[in-house]
Amino acid sequence: MRIVMVLLLLLPLRAFACTGQTACSLPEGSYHVREPDGWDGVTPLPVLLHFHGWQRQGTLIVNHARIAGHTRRRGVLLIAPNGPGRSWDWWNRETDNIAFARAVLDDVAARYPVDQDRIYVSGYSWGGAMAWRFVCADGADVAALLAISGTLDQDKECDTHPREVRHVHGLSDTVMAYPGRGSGDLAYPVSLWRELMGCDEGSQPKPWQAVSWLSFERTSWDCDRGRVVLDRHPGGHFIPHGWIGWQLDQLMGRVPTYP
Repeated sequence: MRIVMVLLLLLPLRAFACTGQTACSLPEGSYHVREPDGWDGVTPLPVLLHFHGWQRQGTLIVNHARIAGHTRRRGVLLIAPNGPGRSWDWWNRETDNIAFARAVLDDVAARYPVDQDRIYVSGYSWGGAMAWRFVCADGADVAALLAISGTLDQDKECDTHPREVRHVHGLSDTVMAYPGRGSGDLAYPVSLWRELMGCDEGSQPKPWQAVSWLSFERTSWDCDRGRVVLDRHPGGHFIPHGWIGWQLDQLMGRVPTYP
C-alpha cells in the first residue's frame, strides 16, 4: 500500500481536481476541461479551445454532443473558458479576453502533455467572433481556426493568423447574419483571411454531408501562408451536427466519420 501511494505522488500533476463541471481557476478567470475517452495519461494531446456563445458557460461545452461528443472520440482535449459575465469582448484589439485565453492555454500546457503542433481554436456565435479575435491577435501557434456562425468585420487588421482557417455559416442565419449576403459574394465571410494569407482564386464549390439531413457547399483556397475553407449551408444559427468532428478528422489526417 505504501508503494502504491508513493507511485501516485510521483505521477505528473494533472487537472484531476478540475475536470468536467468543476472549473480550473486562474487569476484572469476560469475554464473547464473534458479529457478524451480512454486517454492513457501520457500521450500528448491535441487541444480544442472552444469559446462558448452568448450567455453560456464552459459547463455546457464540455457536455455538448456536437462539441465534446466529437473531441472525446478523437483523442482531443477540450478546453472551455468561461467568458466574463457569460460573454466575450471581441470588439477591439485591446480586449483582456485575449490574454485570458492565452493564460488558459498556458495553464493547460502545465497540467497536460499538449501536442503543440495541434492547437485548434473554435467558437460558436458570439464565441465564434471571439475565436476570430484571438487568432487575429495571438494565433501564430494555432494550427487551425474552426469558427461557427460568428466573425469579425472583414476590414479588421490582424497581427497573426492560424495555419488554417475553417469557417461555417448558415445562409438563413438571422442572429449573426451571413456576412456579405446582400452583395451576392458568398465567399465574403473569409475575405479577411484570404487577403492576409495570400490565397488563390479558390476551388469550385463542392457539396458534402456529415449527416443526411444537412448539406454543405465547400469552397477552399490554397494560400501562400496556409489554407482557408468556407462551408455554407441553407440553415440558420446553430452548430451543425458532425461539423467539428469532420474538421478534426481532416486536420489530423483521418477519414472523416460521424459522430
